[in-house]
Amino acid sequence: MARVVPERVFDAWSWCASDVVEWRTPRARAIDRGGRIDGSNPPDLVFVMHAECTFLPRELAALHAKGHDLSGEWALAPYAIDDATDLLYERRVRPRDVLWIAAASLPALVWGLHDWVHFHNHGPFDEPAMTELQCDLVALAWLRLNASRIGVSDDDCARVAADLASLSRARFASEGAPPPADVERLFAGAYPDRA
Repeated sequence: MARVVPERVFDAWSWCASDVVEWRTPRARAIDRGGRIDGSNPPDLVFVMHAECTFLPRELAALHAKGHDLSGEWALAPYAIDDATDLLYERRVRPRDVLWIAAASLPALVWGLHDWVHFHNHGPFDEPAMTELQCDLVALAWLRLNASRIGVSDDDCARVAADLASLSRARFASEGAPPPADVERLFAGAYPDRA
């Protein structure tokens, strides 16, 4: 996916190609398409480990991923997204080789995809609003490209885009910085056409 923020925001943009992410909902259950994307951490999101990666902070997956029939599997500790971003990059471990996403709701999946972008594009996080804008845009592009597989509609994607645009504007306002472009236009669909 194209980088739309200044080059300085990431010190290793696309250090690792992201071609596959495995995502699961609880057994025999479709994704819950409700809920807003408001910046809060969804409780139904967890990155489950399917390979040995003891270098990542971990907790039992069953504590966080209800309904997935998990027992002794490990998951990335929910507080350790930033740690994982740094450690996966430092060790050059492809995220798909060690993790899959458990997410029961659309907000959880969107944040899972957002974090998946972080895992593949390392940055110092000196400009959080810019960093998050880029990760939101790529996550939304992946959601749109896979909407039929996921089971979400165009209206669902439009609602997610509006929520992410609003959240992005709030981030830039809180930093006292102007966004790099028309945020609403980017989220409305201009960005994926460039990918």
